[in-house]
Amino acid sequence: MGYLDQKERDARLSQVQAILKARDLDLALVYYDEFNIGNGWYLTGWCPQFESGAVLVLKDGSAMLLGGPESEPFAKLDSAITETRNFPVFMVPDEEYPNATITDFPSLFKELKAREGTIRRAGLVGGGRMPADCYRQITEGFKGVELVDITDDFVSLRFNKSAWEREQIRAAFGLADYCYDAMVKAVKPGAMEIEVAAAGEHAARSRGATGFGFSAIVGSGARANAVVPTATTKRLQAGEMVMIGIAPKVRGYAGVVGHTLPVSGEFTPSQRECLKHLKEVFRLTKAQLVPGRKGSEIDAPGRAYYEKNGLLKYLVCPFAHTIGLHEAEAPFFGPHSKDALKPGMTVCIDVSFFGHPEWNGARIETGYEITENGPAPFSPKMDKELTQ
Repeated sequence: MGYLDQKERDARLSQVQAILKARDLDLALVYYDEFNIGNGWYLTGWCPQFESGAVLVLKDGSAMLLGGPESEPFAKLDSAITETRNFPVFMVPDEEYPNATITDFPSLFKELKAREGTIRRAGLVGGGRMPADCYRQITEGFKGVELVDITDDFVSLRFNKSAWEREQIRAAFGLADYCYDAMVKAVKPGAMEIEVAAAGEHAARSRGATGFGFSAIVGSGARANAVVPTATTKRLQAGEMVMIGIAPKVRGYAGVVGHTLPVSGEFTPSQRECLKHLKEVFRLTKAQLVPGRKGSEIDAPGRAYYEKNGLLKYLVCPFAHTIGLHEAEAPFFGPHSKDALKPGMTVCIDVSFFGHPEWNGARIETGYEITENGPAPFSPKMDKELTQ
């Protein structure tokens, strides 16, 4: 069963057509793989396992998947685009598929010229993430064709979320609430970090999560300094704090929750001071989530608070970013960002610091839909927890 709504797919292909027309391009090649999933998923609702690939979109809006034979049956079942071609460069190296039909880029170029008449200019999305050999084969196979980087144009299509996308994100935040409750319950002296992660993952998967935006974050004591520490077999110690984070997905779209908790069940006065700082910056940042506000403006109040309270030197990440197919995706609202908030955007407030000599690392995070009237919480539960 595929994840992407067909109306959404058609609307997105039409948006790509508009880019092709505006840039005088004959086609677009959108590269993606398991580590760079967003751009391809945006058009297909699908990503191969083990192999990589690209989506090819023509001026008339027709599209095909370029990939490998191991994922071809999977694509035909679950992808919103089901016409496929198989290429060695996208396959598992040295694996043999004697019954598969394999082609190459010169053959594809010949096929496209016969179909379209001429191919002069092609847009490339994700070229900077593409393996060197893949890029070489494309340029050699499309000899004489001007390749134009349209990554920024394409990625900007993902900034404002449709009503359907916001529905998936809201459902994913609903799962994150269940994850949070399960992880809080699992936090206790003697428990392994990996047990805390497993509790959250089970809460999500057992309720229909289709994946995760990142591997569950569980970092206790000094391990919280790792910024995004994945869970280990380290046992939680009384008196420590533990930083948790999990990002369940619904139909490929992420929700998230992040918090820093006392292993012993109650914060010490010093730990309470730590959370006081995080929550104050959270409140300051939330107040900036209004349409028209630029990233640099969103970032400034929290940054000033950190500087005033001696925490700026421990700051690694800015305080706000968008969320969608990735738990954190462009635009990012850092101190130099000129991107402006618009209704329909989906934004996380993610307040953290790392390397503190007493508190180690700490993070709190939840998300909001930007409306004409300001931020609407995807998780009223966590909004209340992190602002009071």
